[in-house]
Amino acid sequence: MKIVACIFARGGSKGVPRKNIRLLGGKPLIGRSIEAARALTLVDRVIVSTDDVEIADVARQFGAETVVNARETDPVAALRELTHGEGVETAMDCTGNPDARVAAVRSATTWGRVAFVGEGNTTTFDISQDMIRRQLTIHASWTFSSVGQAECARFIADRRVGLGRLLTHRFRLEQAEDAYRLFDTQTTGKGVFMF
Repeated sequence: MKIVACIFARGGSKGVPRKNIRLLGGKPLIGRSIEAARALTLVDRVIVSTDDVEIADVARQFGAETVVNARETDPVAALRELTHGEGVETAMDCTGNPDARVAAVRSATTWGRVAFVGEGNTTTFDISQDMIRRQLTIHASWTFSSVGQAECARFIADRRVGLGRLLTHRFRLEQAEDAYRLFDTQTTGKGVFMF
């Protein structure tokens, strides 16, 4: 079985405008997401669904195999077609957009995984039909704004808290699979990817 990862990336971010193409450590955020997915040895294909031309261009530059234009094509139908009716093994929505979240769930294959990163909005699912009967595993992660991150950094600097005490693990991007497997155990402290 081929494992297909799909990243949903919307162009109209409200909290951090244009966040998917903003630089993070010298690379666009969507580029980092694609690189992380491609670094996972179990993932065979990386597909991006977006409503934004610039995000689509960046996604191609960073190696997304296929980019689905969500303005012109039903992303669920397109992903099902690209996977010969199976659906994607892993879908990740980073938009907080209700339609994109539903599309992520509905594009996943039976026994697939869906990750929601970020927050905002209310999303309605048919829990039984969309999730339970398909045996999906749903992961969620809360992130916070650059303002919140700056406040945390200021707190750490003002109080001279050593990062060595806060960060228990350090990984290179090539170690993403091992890092996420470890953090999935929820038995560790904080970690950081070193670029």
